[in-house]
Amino acid sequence: MNQALSAGREGRSDNSGRILRWVKKPIGLILILIVLSFLVFALLYLAPGDPAEKRLTSQGVAVTKEVLDAERERLGLFRPFLVRYGEWLLGVFRGDLGVSFKDDLPVTPKLMTGLLKTVILASASLLLSLTVSFPLAVLAAWKKDRIPDHAVRLLSFFGNSLPNFLISVLLMYLLCIRIRVFPVIATGSLQGLFMPVVSLAIPMTGRFIRQMRAEFLAQLSEDYVGGMRMRGVKERFLILNVIRNSLGHILTIIALQIGTLMGGSVVIENIFRWPGIGKLVMDSVTARDYPVIMGFVLIMGTIYVVVNQLADAGFHALDPRGQA
Repeated sequence: MNQALSAGREGRSDNSGRILRWVKKPIGLILILIVLSFLVFALLYLAPGDPAEKRLTSQGVAVTKEVLDAERERLGLFRPFLVRYGEWLLGVFRGDLGVSFKDDLPVTPKLMTGLLKTVILASASLLLSLTVSFPLAVLAAWKKDRIPDHAVRLLSFFGNSLPNFLISVLLMYLLCIRIRVFPVIATGSLQGLFMPVVSLAIPMTGRFIRQMRAEFLAQLSEDYVGGMRMRGVKERFLILNVIRNSLGHILTIIALQIGTLMGGSVVIENIFRWPGIGKLVMDSVTARDYPVIMGFVLIMGTIYVVVNQLADAGFHALDPRGQA
């Protein structure tokens, strides 16, 4: 009887602890995003350059002190730093990211349009990278220290060592200028998507092969693999078991690359003029369009922390050892 009561209390304690952790996680994520947005807002406030002057100059308006002061007043640049940040933060909680300094258009639709293009680019790059890297990593681990392993590791080394902007220039010269198979400027079409996708996928494939190979080798050194071999389990079933037990760590590896993928897409989008959120934010940095920059930081920060939290939950669901 006492043991049953004790077990019941322990079960309720575990459930309450699990609920408390799930309540604390969103609060922690919100605090992280608030701190991040405050730091970026402060850096933009301290950065040189005048958004009002940039706007007037781009419109061909003669910049006088009276006109410049009036534009600064209209944009709210004379207000104190904390007041401007507080108003922006309140707008975020209402779902309003403000109005662009550059063209007076709402920030949210501009960012969502660019984000959709970036998600298409990033998803296609990730899919291509996983399609190539996953079987090569399995092959390299299974044929450790043999010719296939050395060949795959060599490819991984070259892919991982070349920055994506250099790969972009080389591919552009070879396929766009010399052979003229693809357009230099990515117009948002399927044909224009190929070059940015490959430029992002090559270095990411090199990293995936190296990390996944290490995870597969770690699984192959586990005792259960030796036990299955002693029982005469066929190699294909053994491989499937190794892959299944590695899925939790592989999911974490993929999630950790999301930030690198999004950051790399900013460079690639500007090289090929792909109309994504990266090109939009670079144009906004040049124009000192602070509302668009702040919206970009908030969206990218949210994506990064949410993806990593989902990966953490997926790891615990896929890896039995993570249940403890």
